Amino acid sequence: MGSRKTAERVLIGVFTGVPFLALFAAVPLAWGSFLGWSDVLVTAVFYLISAGGITVGYHRYFTHGSFKAGRGLKIFLAIAGSLAMEGPVITWVADHRRHHKHSDKENDPHSPWRFGDDWKALAKGLGWAHYGWLFNGDRTSKQRFAKDLLNDRDIVTLHRWFPGLVAVSFLLPAALGGLLTMSWQGALTALFWAGFVRITLVHHVTWSINSICHTFGKEEFEVRDKSRNVWWLAIPSLGESWHNLHHSDPTCARHGVLKGQVDISARIIWLFEKAGWARDVRWPTEARLAAKRAKQPA
Repeated sequence: MGSRKTAERVLIGVFTGVPFLALFAAVPLAWGSFLGWSDVLVTAVFYLISAGGITVGYHRYFTHGSFKAGRGLKIFLAIAGSLAMEGPVITWVADHRRHHKHSDKENDPHSPWRFGDDWKALAKGLGWAHYGWLFNGDRTSKQRFAKDLLNDRDIVTLHRWFPGLVAVSFLLPAALGGLLTMSWQGALTALFWAGFVRITLVHHVTWSINSICHTFGKEEFEVRDKSRNVWWLAIPSLGESWHNLHHSDPTCARHGVLKGQVDISARIIWLFEKAGWARDVRWPTEARLAAKRAKQPA
């Protein structure tokens, strides 16, 4: 494990805190003239790209190998995930693989059960799992947990380009907003909604998987940790909140496997497969699911 430098902690605070402040301003501004149809459109598009870059790209593809992708799709997914501003791809993958290896145990980087299971400890743990862990001094070893990505030249290059991709995540929505409205105000409002507010929403939905989905919800599949399914997060998380099945079968390409469990990320992977861009997708089978179903009380 490496040590996280003070300057890096400051940058994490800036890049997660400043967009969060924009969220506080969003409600009063929405009532005025600071929200137009172009803002809604650009925000929705960039939310889907950046959140999907995390769920389909960083998570299901790079971390767990739920499917195989050609070079073009691989590069696109790494770029899309970087636009979410949750860290460079190799860092994110290393942290998440470490999480699965030690899920809700001592070396889990973001378990809400870190401090105990009484209500005070759990309240503290939820704050840690949701946000506090980002400032932890210990860094996950990329050599140990993501050696395959360190050997991929494309991914190493995009990992190094992360600061530039952060700039793109703000500037591209602003440029599109300006072009759609042919005005500087359109660029400014798009920067606010599709930049700052969108990034904040993606951040907190992602972090809710670490905190809420390891504390509350249903256990429908057998696991050795506290991972749970949380239905009301399914749409904004693009299916990631069906977290119990994911920890029961981490390489499965679909997390929402039961009736009524909407999994937008799985549908995106299905579209990639139909287009010939993804192959060897690890779809769930009835036999495998049956073997992993949790025993229900009589």
